[in-house]
Amino acid sequence: MSNEALTMRGPVHGTKDAKRVAIGSGVGAVIETYDFIGFGTAAALYFGAAFFPTGDPVTGTLAAFATLGVGFAARPLGGIIGGHLGDKVGRKPVLVASLILMGVATFLIGLLPTYSQVGLLAPALLVFVRIVQGLAFGAEWGGAILMSYEHAPWKSKGKFTGIVQAGFPVGLLLANLVFLVSVNLGGELAWRIPFLASIVLVGVGLIIRSKVPESPVFDEVKDSGAIVKAPIVEVIKTDWRNIVRGIGLRVAETAGYAVSITYMISYLHTEQLADKSQTLIALCIASAIGIFATAAWARLTDKIGRRPVYVWSCTFALLFGIPMFLLVNTGLFIFIIATIVISYAVCQNSLAGAQGPWFPELFQAKTRASGASLAYQISAMVSGFTPFVTTLLFVSFGWVGPAALFSIYAAIGLWAAVATRETWGRRERELADEATKSTPASVAAQHQTAS
Repeated sequence: MSNEALTMRGPVHGTKDAKRVAIGSGVGAVIETYDFIGFGTAAALYFGAAFFPTGDPVTGTLAAFATLGVGFAARPLGGIIGGHLGDKVGRKPVLVASLILMGVATFLIGLLPTYSQVGLLAPALLVFVRIVQGLAFGAEWGGAILMSYEHAPWKSKGKFTGIVQAGFPVGLLLANLVFLVSVNLGGELAWRIPFLASIVLVGVGLIIRSKVPESPVFDEVKDSGAIVKAPIVEVIKTDWRNIVRGIGLRVAETAGYAVSITYMISYLHTEQLADKSQTLIALCIASAIGIFATAAWARLTDKIGRRPVYVWSCTFALLFGIPMFLLVNTGLFIFIIATIVISYAVCQNSLAGAQGPWFPELFQAKTRASGASLAYQISAMVSGFTPFVTTLLFVSFGWVGPAALFSIYAAIGLWAAVATRETWGRRERELADEATKSTPASVAAQHQTAS
């Protein structure tokens, strides 16, 4: 890598707004995760009976998980739209628009009639709103992570993108806390209140996001006249290998989460290993730890590189599939908590922490939003239907089926990590050190103020 390539990462010392942008992007990630992941919790615990009532609870769960998957299937389209607009008109407009779209869709879920009220219209409406959620969430990540990445100092890209990535466990924690409280309400209020309450978070998020400045890298690309007419087409033609590798990297994290968390919620409930309150408590503990774990893993990539974190974490996850189910099958609550914490804070958070800085570095600035979004969101189709597939595997093979699938996803991630180039190795860190020393922070700050 050359100094010229490093300049595509933004100002050496970052911008004066770097921290504010990271926090603003992170707040939006909290809200969108609360909305999107909250659907997964509701699907595992409530939607089978409310929207797909059948005599067999497994059939109802399968139908609810299929609806969950529809949202994930829509995410690549959202990523394409958001990535295209992010490379054409800027990162910030995408952030604001995606948050509005997600907020409206989530609020409407809280108002939907159930199957007992309107029949087949109820699941049809649920699927439609879930698709809208998927489009919004697909557009969200690319804009949020790139805004933080491109404002951040060269030597702290992991640290600042880690703030955004940590927003996801915060959103997961909030969603599960609300469900934990609402479960005591009983009836439909138990799942309606969490969705209706999200409108407050959306209002706060819009206020914060409307005040963050545009990415300096996008402004540079725009001023130089390097805006690409069709960034999606361009990045597929020139960088399709990195997109494929990115999909593999992401599958280990997001599809692994779908087995170890989303499906596990249903597994613990249907196998009577834990009740709803215990499951939600375990998730809350894991989410709280995950906030700090994600930030810590992201900072670690600034010190040792992106790839080592990925390789070691995927190797661990590959070996953890069978033990994960053996531990929860004991029915001991302390083992259930420990398993979910390890699954989340180690197997998932470590990969998410590394993705924040690694994905943007794989693509050129002029097609970065499109490339990173495609790689990140296409894998969502796999993870979205994983709980559905995992349930079928359990019916056919018992818990060994889901355990094996978890390990297979980790193996895919391990392959992708080995095959993907390191973008923050020793040489890159040395170049960044030299650039940092040759450009004093005070001079850089004066230049930003003048510009």
